Amino acid sequence: MKKHLNTLFVTTQGAYLNKEGETVVVSVDREKKLQLPIHTLDGIVCFGRVLCSPYLMGFCADRDVAISFLSEHGRFLARVQGPVSGNVLLRREQYRRADNMDASAQIAHGVLVGKLANSRTVLQRVVRDHGDKVDAAGINSAANHISALLKSTGSDVPLDSLRGMEGDAARVYFGAFDHLIVNKANGFSFNGRNRRPPLDPVNCLLSFVYTLLLHDVRSALESVGLDSAVGFLHRDRPGRPSLALDMMEEFRPVIADRLVLSLINRGQAAKKDFSTQETGAVTMSDELRKTVLVTYQKRKQDEIFHPFLEEKVTVGLLFSTQALLLARHLCGDLDAYPPFVWR
Repeated sequence: MKKHLNTLFVTTQGAYLNKEGETVVVSVDREKKLQLPIHTLDGIVCFGRVLCSPYLMGFCADRDVAISFLSEHGRFLARVQGPVSGNVLLRREQYRRADNMDASAQIAHGVLVGKLANSRTVLQRVVRDHGDKVDAAGINSAANHISALLKSTGSDVPLDSLRGMEGDAARVYFGAFDHLIVNKANGFSFNGRNRRPPLDPVNCLLSFVYTLLLHDVRSALESVGLDSAVGFLHRDRPGRPSLALDMMEEFRPVIADRLVLSLINRGQAAKKDFSTQETGAVTMSDELRKTVLVTYQKRKQDEIFHPFLEEKVTVGLLFSTQALLLARHLCGDLDAYPPFVWR
């Protein structure tokens, strides 16, 4: 758990990835641009017209390195991975819990507590750090509403009620999100969450970073032997990684949302970096996409205090840490799933 591995993001159109010994080679127009040892990677994400040799796919599957294929603009397309690892008894217990609404509600409660607490903290941090530049009253009102929801949660609350609370919290949180944009000079504004496709620059950034986060959370869950498709808060739907979406909830505010706000408030993203397609979909430039990827990767290397473990871990290891804690709960080693709460 102390070794921090990296994700290789390949955005150059026409790039070709192949295996060379124990390494992954990236070539463009038959010219070698990058060569990395396989043991330094925990995932590869390919954007757009990026090809991988069959030998490399088999090599990565054997070494438990997942390869994800996204459209040039970040829409998930497919994923290549090896056999699911871990104890089959763990997955059987996961399925049993998922089929039991009361057991699902207990785990969903932990997920919801993490999301609400972290959402509230993000709001409060902006007021603390930039109270003179933002609508502090509006942000505090949203934080207080989420605090009230947090007090209403409990392990005995039915699953449907928890899902209603999650939806209410998301509505309130995103209702105040525009106030979190401190730097208004670049013309960014947020008028509500939209996706598939995103219709404005802020939603474009959010959707893109959520895709990166989903890749990492899904890889972490599958690395400990859990089935990322079978969730507790999010119910089964063909093609949807419901458990990965569950675990993402506690990370969205503190990792994805704060990263997007940082990019905007620091001027790393500008309106000129976005374009609107005929369909109304908003996309970002290649240059900004690379900036987002580099910033995300650097963020994963930051250390953060884990209140349950009572020690510092890198952000990139939080996903694996939480996946292991969930597995331990399902195996009976922990009485409840302890979500990550940012302090």
